[in-house]
Amino acid sequence: MAGFRLHMGPQHPSTHGVLHVLLHLEGEWVVGAEIEIGYMHRCFEKHAQYLTFQQIIPYVDRLDYVAPILCEHAYVLGVEQVVGWADQIPKRIEYLRVLAAELNRIASHLLAIGTYAIDLGATTGFLWAFRDREYILELLEAWTGARLLYNYIWVGGVAFDLPLGFTDKLKDFLRYFERSLREIEILLLENRIFQDRTVGVGVIPLELALAHAASGPVLRACGLAWDLRRVRPYSVYPELEFEVPFGQRGDCWDRTYIRLREIQESKKIIEQCIEQLEKAYPSRPDFDPRGLSTKKPRPKEGQTLYAAVEGARGEIGFTLEVEKSKDIPVRVKARSPSLAHLSLLPSLAAEGMWLADFVALLGSLDIVMCEVDR
Repeated sequence: MAGFRLHMGPQHPSTHGVLHVLLHLEGEWVVGAEIEIGYMHRCFEKHAQYLTFQQIIPYVDRLDYVAPILCEHAYVLGVEQVVGWADQIPKRIEYLRVLAAELNRIASHLLAIGTYAIDLGATTGFLWAFRDREYILELLEAWTGARLLYNYIWVGGVAFDLPLGFTDKLKDFLRYFERSLREIEILLLENRIFQDRTVGVGVIPLELALAHAASGPVLRACGLAWDLRRVRPYSVYPELEFEVPFGQRGDCWDRTYIRLREIQESKKIIEQCIEQLEKAYPSRPDFDPRGLSTKKPRPKEGQTLYAAVEGARGEIGFTLEVEKSKDIPVRVKARSPSLAHLSLLPSLAAEGMWLADFVALLGSLDIVMCEVDR
């Protein structure tokens, strides 16, 4: 059969955002793919040149809008380093940041697993994952006042301390979530149909992943236990106990498995954060969660610095170029893990796969287009 080209997107549910993929097909066999991005370009980096360090944070939220607190954490860590506040943040604030980040990571992974299930036709898995994600969004809304875009982590502090009764509600959720997470595992990862659609499909060799600067679950599924929370520790992660799960084959099943295991590890981190916040660093009458954010952050010298955290999709980082005594950056450059993972597709498609398997591959990368088209 003569080859032909098929336009997938930019308005297509399986592209996980406004992404255009031009597929080269021989029947239903994919022999090539061209990726076209830029449909959601929002000029984030240009906006940042006209805003103060604090004013930029709501714009950072809108990069990875599924896990915005993790983006905030990376950006704020960078600013705190250039203004010399990195060693002055109270421990309670650091634990509040990590608690919020790990809750957001679980919510993001549940969305990734749920939408991936419906990509493959498993509607029940989608509903189960989104049910549990809704509990987390309600907790975050009670804490920050927002369900999606939080503006919670500020330069020098956080917006709010924990509300009364929050940890009790969170503990109740974690007890329920232990059983619920096992149900999702049985429903999807141990499901024969799901395994047929994902095991051995979309295999990414470790060498190819490294060549394209892959990170996060995509890289760890290839067999490399690379997690910035461990290899380049930041905040209070060195004081917390958790494992870094990694896969064996680098296929679609491994990438889903890694996200489920990471949810379990995030749950452990949250439990440790609760214990520290209740016993070692309890709230006191004179505690101000805003910390140093009431002061104007001004760099003591001009410099260029890169700061990154382990985001839900991989290494999310910011390069900041600043001038001495100015609270508006010269340049802010965002590092997008989703863009790095999209760059894998042409090489993988060139090796050949079924059209249905290409949909499975794309969904397993868990991309966010607003982060790509920043």
